[in-house]
Amino acid sequence: MFDKESPVTAALTLQPAFPGFCPVTEAVEKLAVDGGIEERGAIFTKREVVDFILDLTGYTVDASLSEYRLLEPSFGDGDFLVPAIERLLLSAEREGKLTYAALVNSICAIELHRSTFEGTRKLVVERLEKGGLSHEDAARLCNAWLYQGDFLLAEFAPVFTHVVGNPPYVRQEAIPDVLMAEYRQRYKTIYDRADIYVPFIERSLALLAHGGKQGFICADRWMKNKYGKKLRELVSENYVLATYVDMYGVDAFHVEVSAYPAITVIEKAKGGATRVYARPQIDGKILEKLAADLTAPSLPKKSQVREIENVTAGSEPWVLDSFDELALVRRLEAHFPALEDAGCKVGIGVATGADKAFIGDFESLDVEPSRKLPLVMTRDILEGHVEWRGKGIVNPFGDNGKLVDLEDFPKLRAYLEERKEQIAGRHVAEKNPSGWYRTIDRIYPELTYREKLLIPDIKGDASIVYEEGKLYPHHNLYFITSDQWDVHALQAVMRSGIARLFVSLYCTRMRGGYLRFQAQYLRKIRLPKWQDVSAELRQRLADYAETKNRHALNEIVSELYGLTPQELKLIEGNTEE
Repeated sequence: MFDKESPVTAALTLQPAFPGFCPVTEAVEKLAVDGGIEERGAIFTKREVVDFILDLTGYTVDASLSEYRLLEPSFGDGDFLVPAIERLLLSAEREGKLTYAALVNSICAIELHRSTFEGTRKLVVERLEKGGLSHEDAARLCNAWLYQGDFLLAEFAPVFTHVVGNPPYVRQEAIPDVLMAEYRQRYKTIYDRADIYVPFIERSLALLAHGGKQGFICADRWMKNKYGKKLRELVSENYVLATYVDMYGVDAFHVEVSAYPAITVIEKAKGGATRVYARPQIDGKILEKLAADLTAPSLPKKSQVREIENVTAGSEPWVLDSFDELALVRRLEAHFPALEDAGCKVGIGVATGADKAFIGDFESLDVEPSRKLPLVMTRDILEGHVEWRGKGIVNPFGDNGKLVDLEDFPKLRAYLEERKEQIAGRHVAEKNPSGWYRTIDRIYPELTYREKLLIPDIKGDASIVYEEGKLYPHHNLYFITSDQWDVHALQAVMRSGIARLFVSLYCTRMRGGYLRFQAQYLRKIRLPKWQDVSAELRQRLADYAETKNRHALNEIVSELYGLTPQELKLIEGNTEE
C-alpha cells in the first residue's frame, strides 16, 4: 500500500533550519513563548471527531501500526496525538511489539508553543506507562517522538504514511513580518491572503509516502476562494481528494468557531473519485459506521455517502455539495457564455486608504468642482433602492488617468496639504512619494455617469440595485455595467435564483450563512447574449426588474434559460425571500 523508500528503522530527525541567532529564529522564539490560544490559532477537537479522522485515514487498531509512520504537525494539547498513541499501543501489544525498539520510528509530533509542549509531553509519558511501558522507555520514546519547534521550518529525514491533525488557523497579520517572508520563500501555496493552515497542508502533503494519507479538519475556505488557488492546483496535480466531510454547523470542537470547518483526506496517488458526506451527527457509533462507508472498497448501495468524479481541476474552486444544483450549473456553463463574455463588466468601487481624508459631505468638500464626485456607499442601499446620503469623494486623477498637477488646482492642493500627514502615511504613498495624494484605486470619472447595478459584498441573498448614472461606487460595492444588455433586464436576471445559484456554489459562506457576492463569483454567472433574447422576453425582464414577486421573476428567467420544471424548483429553492 505504501511506498517505503525510507526504511522503517531509519531514525526520525528534526533539525533546526536556523542553528544560529537570526531575526527568523527570534521571531519563532517569540511565538514559542508568547500568545494565548486565540493568537496561536489553537482549536481543540472532540475525541469522537479525532477517532473518525483516524478511521478515515486507515490508522486503525487492526493494522500493524508500528510499521507505519504518523506525523502530527501541531499537536497542542494532544487531541490527535494521544488517541493515535493509544491505537498504536493496542496494535503493538497484539503483535508482541510493545518495546522501545519496535515503536521508536512510529510517531513524529511537533508543537511550537513551549509550555503547551511540556504539558503534553508529561501526558504522553503517563499514557505510555499506563499502556505497559517502563518509565525509562516512555521517556525515551517521548524524546524520539516529540519535538518543540516550527513545523514550517523544520527539516525531516523520512516520509510518512499518515499525517493527521487540526492545523493552526492563524492570519498573516499575526505572524512577524520576517517570519512571514521566510514562509513565502519556502511555500508556493502562500498566495494572496492565505492563512497559515495553507502552508501546513502543503508541507504535510510533501512529506507523504506514495499511498500515504493526510487527514485534517480545518477551515474550508481554501477550497473555493482566491487564496486557496495555488493549493488546489497542487492537490489537483499530485494527489487525490479521497474524502470530504462538511462539518458546517456540527459541534466538532470544544469551543464554538467562526470558520466553516471540513474534514479532508488527501492521498498521494493518481486518479480516483471523492466520497462526500455533509454534517454528520457527533456520535461515536454513527461516525464509526460512516467511516466504514467512506473507506469501503465499493460504496454500499444504501449508503448516504455520495461519490463525485473530477472534483479537482487545476486551480478551479471545488464544488462538493448541492449535487443537483451542480448538475444544473454545469449544463448552463456548457450552453451559455460567462457574464463578461456576454457583454457585461464586473468591477469593485474605489478604495482610498484614507477615507476620512478623501471622503466627506459632497457639498462641503472644498475643492474645485471637477475634483470631486458624488459617492454611493453600502449604507446608501436600502430596501432595494439607492438613497444617497450626500457623501462625495475627492478625485485626484485627470481624464487621462494620471494624477493631476496640484499647481493647476489650488483648492485641491490646499485641501490635500491640510491632510497630508494622514494621506502620505499610507503604504501606497510611501511606495510613490511624488504621488502621495493618489487613492489606492484609480478613479474613472466616466463610471459615475453610466447606468450600473450595485451589489454589496456580503448578503444573505443577492441585493442587486439599479443606479441611473449619477454616483461613483465606494469599495465593498461591486458594480456591473453593460454595453449590450439593457441594465433593467440584467437586474432582473441578477435578482433571480440564477445569480444566487452560481454564487452559492462557488463562494465560501460567512458566519450566519451569508454569501459573498464578490467579483470572482459574479463572473462565474452564465448569461445569454442580448441578441439571442426575444423582444417579448426583453420587455418582460425589464418590467420585473424590481418586483417582489420572486416566483414570477424566476418563471421568466426559467424561460430565458430553457429550464425544466425540476430545474426551476432548484433555483426557487436557492432564492431567499
